[in-house]
Amino acid sequence: MKKSIQRVISTSVWLNRQPQRLHAIAAIVARCYLAQVFLKAGLTKLEDWDTTLFLFEEEYQVPLLAPDLAAYLGTFGEVFFPVLLVFGFATRFSALGLFVVNLVAVISLEQIAPAALYLHVIWGVLLAQLLIYGGGFFSVDRLIPVIQAKLSNTNTFHRVGYRS
Repeated sequence: MKKSIQRVISTSVWLNRQPQRLHAIAAIVARCYLAQVFLKAGLTKLEDWDTTLFLFEEEYQVPLLAPDLAAYLGTFGEVFFPVLLVFGFATRFSALGLFVVNLVAVISLEQIAPAALYLHVIWGVLLAQLLIYGGGFFSVDRLIPVIQAKLSNTNTFHRVGYRS
C-alpha cells in the first residue's frame, strides 16, 4: 500500500512539472515566431520609408496620432521589441509593446481581410500568453533575480566593511 501511494505521489509530481517544461519550449517558440513576424514588418517599413509615410498618411487611420509620428512609433516598436523578445529580456514589457502595435494595426485599417484579422488574433493571443506567463526558462528575464541576488549579497558584504 505504501509503495502504491509513493508511486501516485511521484507520478503526480512528474505530471505537475510537465507544464513548466512545455511552457519553456512554447515560450521560446512563441517569442521567436513573433519576433520574426514583427521584425520583418518593421524592416519592410524601413526599406522604403517614403512608402511607409504615404501609407500612414493615406491608408492607415491611426487614432490620436499624427501620421508621421504613428509611422515612427510603429516602426520603432516593430524593430525594437522583437530584439528584446528573442532574448527574453523585458519579455512582458516587449509583449505589451507589440500587443499595442498589433492592436493599433487592426484598429487603423478600415477594412481588413478575414485571414489577416485571424493572424492578428493569433499574434495577440501569443503576446497575451507571454505577457501573462513571461519569457520562460530560456530567457534573460529568468536570470535577472539571480544576478540581483548576487549583487545584493556583494553590496551587503561591502556595506559591513569587508572587501573582497
